Amino acid sequence: MRKASPAIIFAISIAAAACGGGEPDAKTPATAKDSGGGAASGNGVNKGDKAPNFSLDSMNGSGKLTIAPGKVTIVDFWATWCEPCKKSFPKYQELYTKYKASGLEIVAVSVDDEKGGIQGFAKTYSAKFPVGWDDGHKVADKWKPENMPSAYVVDKQGVVKHVHKGYHDGEEAEIEKEIKALL
Repeated sequence: MRKASPAIIFAISIAAAACGGGEPDAKTPATAKDSGGGAASGNGVNKGDKAPNFSLDSMNGSGKLTIAPGKVTIVDFWATWCEPCKKSFPKYQELYTKYKASGLEIVAVSVDDEKGGIQGFAKTYSAKFPVGWDDGHKVADKWKPENMPSAYVVDKQGVVKHVHKGYHDGEEAEIEKEIKALL
């Protein structure tokens, strides 16, 4: 009998616990939805933590995916199978277009097990920000996002200031306020 790979177990656990529209699940206290503090969010990256750095190649020709020193960076963990991700991508593109010249960077880290649909997803949802594939979930293993999507707003010094678990309609207005305060 074959055992499931860690990557498959990770993807199944994320799918089972997460991709349901952006509201906190029963195991996640409501205060943990947006940066409620370190302990509330388990072992993953939380508000106030130094953002773990990484470097991934872009799959859509938009440069490297990394935490950009001196820039406000949104690190978005997503997957092609995630319905809320289809809503968040166009909203992130709007923010990217509006604030890139002011120092905003957005990096979208796919946790898909295979890279096959990532470029098509980025094209379908008009993503001009760097979109990359986390082959083997090495980046996700450091950050431990609890939901799909999960977005981390990182300040110019590389500190996580806000965490958004899931995505719901209108959330981009809240994220825009957070970005403007950090730029």
